[in-house]
Amino acid sequence: MRDDTASDGETAETLLTWYDAHGRDLPWRVRPEARAAGVAADPYRVWLSEVMLQQTTVAAVKAYYTRFTSLWPDVRALAASEDGAVMAEWAGLGYYARARNLLACARAVVDRHDGVFPADLSALRALPGIGPYTAGAVAAIAYDLPEVVVDGNVERVMSRVFAIEEPLPDAKPLLVAAATRMTPKLRAGDYAQAVMDLGATICTPRSPACGICPWVNGCQARAKGIAADLPRKRAKAEKPTRLGTVWVALRSDGAILLERREGRGLLGGTLGFPGTGWDGSQAPAPVQADWLHMGTVRHTFTHFHLDLTVLHAALPHDTAPQRGEFHGANAFSPQDLPTLMRKAHDAALRHQGS
Repeated sequence: MRDDTASDGETAETLLTWYDAHGRDLPWRVRPEARAAGVAADPYRVWLSEVMLQQTTVAAVKAYYTRFTSLWPDVRALAASEDGAVMAEWAGLGYYARARNLLACARAVVDRHDGVFPADLSALRALPGIGPYTAGAVAAIAYDLPEVVVDGNVERVMSRVFAIEEPLPDAKPLLVAAATRMTPKLRAGDYAQAVMDLGATICTPRSPACGICPWVNGCQARAKGIAADLPRKRAKAEKPTRLGTVWVALRSDGAILLERREGRGLLGGTLGFPGTGWDGSQAPAPVQADWLHMGTVRHTFTHFHLDLTVLHAALPHDTAPQRGEFHGANAFSPQDLPTLMRKAHDAALRHQGS
């Protein structure tokens, strides 16, 4: 990206000039002109958005972020909330360990740091659920410290700028080293967001818009004609398929049988229907009943596909289940369920309309 006469600062300045004019307006972001006027980023909101954005798109996160900050406008409010309420609001966003870590981290910030996120990388790393990327993002974006921030967008940009052809994940140390070289000492927070925006809007996975890229003249992959082929990735092993069963029971008064899963493991801490098999458990039906087969729903987790058999039963009002508890129709919303359980709910309710 540079020649013998170009410095990292000059290269970063080119990108920052582009960002000042073209950076995205996002609900958790403080625009450069606002920063220049003395408006500081809120570390809580930076942290919250970065946790939500892991493995998720900006479009999917915006509504969740708005709800969370409305319900819990600061870290003290989030730390004081009930686990179940947070898990319900997180439902559908996936990767539920993030929600559990979110609560643990908020409570640690309150307990250890009097409700203020530390402006120190090592102290941030010591908080529950905060890894190198999130710590760097909070330090750079919230406190403008010259820390390196490397997400998928940054990896893609660096692999192309420096024509790093080693496949991921082997290339990660090279990409981090490249990103470190490029990170400026001034305006580090704006720079981190600028590289993310460049990857999200111009240096995209397919058909990068090289003609309007502020770094086009120095991009080594562009010069070699391989920009669209980078970053390379090792071939992934085919995902296995697991099988399981879920029981969706509806009582005569409209109440539905649900149970909250243990805090650890798949969908840990979330509300859902009693099930067995797919998560390694072997459990009987929650109640003896005439269960009707309602078909199979498919859901894909990070490491496997799941084919889940949905069984449905209508139960009398005096049913006493061995697992879970009934939730009244007015106290239950399918939107409080993880995506997998919403699929099972929808499959079961097809019986109600038939």
